[in-house]
This record gives sequence, C-alpha cells and structure tokens, in this order.
Amino acid sequence: MTLKSRRVLTVLLPLPVLFAAAWLLLRPGGHDPGKAGEKTLYTCGMHSQVIQDKPGNCPICGMKLTPVRRQSGSSTTSTNATGATPGGERKVKYYKSTMLLGEISQTPRKDSMGMDMVPVYEDEAADSSIIAVDPVTTQNMGIRTGVVTKGPLRRAIRAVGIIDFDETALADVTTKFKGWIEKLYVDATGKQVHRGEPLFDIYSPELYSAQVEYVLSLSPSAKPDAGTDSIRSSALTKLRFFDISDEQIAELEKTKQPGKTMRVNAPRDGIVVEKMAVQGQMVDAGMKLYRLADLSLVWVLSQVYEQDLAFLKLGQEAVVRLSYLPDREFRGRVTYIYPTVDEKTRTAKVRMEFHNPGFFLKPGMFATVELRAELEPSTLLVPDSAVLRSGERNTVFVALDAGKFEPRTVTLGSRAENNLYQVLSGLNEGERVVTSGQFMLDSESQLREAIQKMLAPSGRPGVGASERGSVGAFSTLHAPDASRSTSYICPMPEHVAIKYDRPGKCPICGMTLVPVSEAALAKLQPGGRVEYYTCPMPEHSDVKLDKPGKCPKCGMTLIPVMEPPQMPEPAATSATIPSPLYTCPMAIHSDVVSDKPGRCPKCQMDLVPTSTVKHGKAAEETWRKQQGANPPAGTPKHQH
Repeated sequence: MTLKSRRVLTVLLPLPVLFAAAWLLLRPGGHDPGKAGEKTLYTCGMHSQVIQDKPGNCPICGMKLTPVRRQSGSSTTSTNATGATPGGERKVKYYKSTMLLGEISQTPRKDSMGMDMVPVYEDEAADSSIIAVDPVTTQNMGIRTGVVTKGPLRRAIRAVGIIDFDETALADVTTKFKGWIEKLYVDATGKQVHRGEPLFDIYSPELYSAQVEYVLSLSPSAKPDAGTDSIRSSALTKLRFFDISDEQIAELEKTKQPGKTMRVNAPRDGIVVEKMAVQGQMVDAGMKLYRLADLSLVWVLSQVYEQDLAFLKLGQEAVVRLSYLPDREFRGRVTYIYPTVDEKTRTAKVRMEFHNPGFFLKPGMFATVELRAELEPSTLLVPDSAVLRSGERNTVFVALDAGKFEPRTVTLGSRAENNLYQVLSGLNEGERVVTSGQFMLDSESQLREAIQKMLAPSGRPGVGASERGSVGAFSTLHAPDASRSTSYICPMPEHVAIKYDRPGKCPICGMTLVPVSEAALAKLQPGGRVEYYTCPMPEHSDVKLDKPGKCPKCGMTLIPVMEPPQMPEPAATSATIPSPLYTCPMAIHSDVVSDKPGRCPKCQMDLVPTSTVKHGKAAEETWRKQQGANPPAGTPKHQH
C-alpha cells in the first residue's frame, strides 16, 4: 500500500466515530441531563400575573421581564395534587386580561386592547381569596408586617383647658338699704380679704332709724309688757334683715348709742376680683359693690370630642401643665361632665377641680390637660396602618407562610394609644398583618373577587367561589350576622336603660352583660336611685352625704353613687338544691326559679345558672321555700 493510501485511511477512519457522537448529542432528549427538567419563563417584578415564555417588556408597566426558572417535575407533581389532568397537564379554567380588570374569556384570545389573555388554572382559582406573591415582588412592593398583640386598651386624651373661678366660691357684697359710703377700707381690685374684715362704712337713714328703734325698746322706762316685747323683737328682726352682725347688735345693746355709720364686713375669705365701690358714692339697695372669689380651689374647663367621652368618668384623675411652669404638673379630678354637646365644635365640656396652693393656677390662663383612661386590661390590638377602610367594611391582610396573604374583614372597637385599634373579631393573637404596601394586595383581591362573582351560577348572581368554598376569608365575611337581633344589657335594674350591641362587662358596675331579645327589652323598665354622694378623692371615700354638695375635708364637688339592689338574707332549710338551678338574670325577677333551662315568664330573658348572678342565693332560697310547700306534680317548672 502506497504512502498516499495510508494517509487517506488515517483521515477517513475517525469520521464514523465523529458522526456517531454528533448523532448522540443532537438527537431529541440528548442534551445536558442537568437541564432536562428546567424551563425558563419570564415575569414582571411589579405584576406577577404577567408570565411569558420569551424575554420582552411588561405589557402593563413596560418594565423589562426577568427570567424565572420553574422546575417541570415539581410543577407536574404539584399540579397532579391540585386538580391536574391524569396526563400531568394543568387544566385551564378561564383566561384573563392583564390590562383590563375583570375582562375574562373561556377561550384563548386577545383582549379589547389587543393584548394576549393569560390562562388561569383551576388550582390557582381554587382559593381566590389567598394571594401568593414571590419574595422579590414582596420586596419591590415594600410590604411590611406587624404582629397582632394583646394588651391594655388605654387612651390618653389631651385637650386645652381654661382655668376659671370656682363658681360655688364666689360672693357678691351688696346692701339691702340705700345709703352713702363714708369710708373705704378695701380700695383696690386684687386685694386678699378674710371673713369678718371691714370693707367700708356706710351711712343710711333707714339703718339709723332701725338702730334708734331698737335702742328705745331697750330703755329702762319702757314697761315690760307684751307690747314692749313685740316692739323689741320687731326692731331686732329689722336689724338682722339688714345683715347687721350679732357682734354689732351686741355692741349697740352695750352702748345704747346708735351710730351714724355702720361697718360692712367681708362675708368670706377671698380675692377681690371686682370692685365698684368708691368713697362718697351713693348706693342703692341691691347694688353690687364687690365680688370676692376663693382661689384656693379652681376649676379647669376643657372641651372633649364626643367620640372620646367613653374614656371619661367622674373621679378620674386629670393632669394639668402650664407653659410658664414647665417643670411641674398639677393633679386634680374630673367632677362633672356636662350633659350637652356644642353643635358647632361637636365637643362636650368637662369640668375638673384642682387645689391651688400658692395661687399658681390663675383664672383666665390656658393649660394643657391630659386625661388617661383604661377601658379594658387585656384585649386584641392591631396597628392602625394595617386597616384598609372602605365604607362599612374594614379589611386586614394576614401574612401566611410561603409568601401568601389572606384578606379578612375585621370588626374594630375603640382606638387605643400608640396608633392601635381594638379588634373585636376577625383576628387572633400572634398573627402577622400587613402594615405597609397592602394597597397592591387589595387591588388584586378585589379583582379576584369580581371575577369569581362573574363566574357564579345564575341561581345566585354575584356570589363567587370564594364565598361558596370553605377556604378563604370571603366565605365567612359576607355571611349574615345572626347576632344583630340580640342585644345585651346589664342585669342591674338601674343600668337596664343602656343597651349594648356586643357581649362584655358593664362599664358602670363591671357585671357581665346578658343577652336579651328586642321584645323582652321593651318590657324592661329602667330605674334605680342614688344611695349617697361621696368625694372623688380616694383618700376621702369615707365621706358619704345624702345630698349633693362639697366635700367637708377638701371642698371638691361630691359625685353620686348608685344604690345596689337589695337581696333578702337566705334562710337555712333542709330542701335539696338541684345542680344547676336556673333563675332570671334580672335581680327583680329572682323569684323565678327552675331546675331546667328556659325563659323567664316575666321578661322572656333566657334563664341562667344561679351561680353566675349575684342574686343567686336569693333564688336558691326561693326554691327551698317553694319546695317546702310540696307543690303538686302537675305544677309548672317555673316558680314565681
């Protein structure tokens, strides 16, 4: 074999091996096995519903699509578990537009704006209320979460107050006769006077005649008969009606010389806040000459918005701060909440009383008032920023695992401090709620709800799958509230005039509210009376008076205390008490007892166990007395 033939064979022999290797690499399924189970898709970072199998721009916002690699094997497994066809393909339920909210179709087509509609699979639409967002989109949307906590429902109310005189400590100085001021002792406004100190001397012909008449009745030449005694008594009465003091009358009896002028003294301690008297002035009967004010106790009047009135009560502590004394604060008490609301400002006036040693609190000053109250010691609290308000419904998005969010309708109570709200229903302690970025989630949630309503059966228009299914927040949020027909009242007779729309504790006496129907509520007559009046200061709680007035120890206005219902003392008998024994929750119907649950024949309220009410002992005693009479077997179970 020649050298040229050997070279040709050397070149041609490797060719079959190269062709075989190329066929193995280029045949279907012959690529890199590491990439056999992966498929690259593209989505928008702002609109996760936009998914394409090729790169491009988002049809909604124009942003460049980012690649997302999805595992085919895991996707097939998940699809088979959530309603995929036996062949492993996901079943399309409908197609939706990415540009127009609510535009859907049962077949693939373009929307009214010419964009391709994207498919929505059955496993994605199974729970339309829960929204799934990938971590990248969650970060781009700026979603932040907070925790639903339990804590005290406290509220700090701050308002502007005006310091004013204690109206009950004002006194006007007048005369009951016509005269002329001869000498003035208190000649300037602002002077401090004490009870019994002289204010001015006055000459009056009427007063002089009354003195002469009384002196003549005391003359030794007057015969001691009935006529003389009558004249003396009449003259003495006239002097007293002229407000002449007993000391001045005694001096007149001693000297038996009527004076030209009579000295008028201060009727009480105080500061002269008004002065109209001038030396030599002629005064008529009833003319105001001085006004005295006692500044040892002052009022602070403040305006509180009507939505904050629930946080106020008589005897509550108040704190006042002054701008010219920033290093101290003054403590007082709420003594009166005025019963009217200003129609223009929608505020109610609240009166507080403060002791004023040193006269730092000056009438006419502005002050900063702070009132702190605690409605409940422990309740659910949610941040205000987590609540989306839309008309009558308040929505909160709850953060679930795996980047999912669930919208829930919540019932809110009173607002607490630190921008928190009380949660009455809809959330549980420890759940995480979205506090920032929830508007994008709300938009997606409303879109899904609208689509489900459009796909609802014709028999119930407007009801979507999320309302029919057992999973999802909207399945229970739109259910009718069966508790609206039931009201709650306090079992205390004097508190039945207040009706509540939810269970809880009576804010007046602390007793547990009981349910009552509207028909039974119409039969209840509110009543009750004031037992006594006491001081709002805790250290003076031993002060108990039968009439309103001032505390004899500190001078603050007394507040009323309601009398509790009277309960008869139980008598010891040998009758057996069934367990449980039922009675009416109303104390006035404690004679209604039964060994079985039912309704009160007097007010139609549901009977409750005697161990849950304060008048349970009285009801048990009624049962013993009635069982001791051995009623016949045919008598009804309700005893009254």
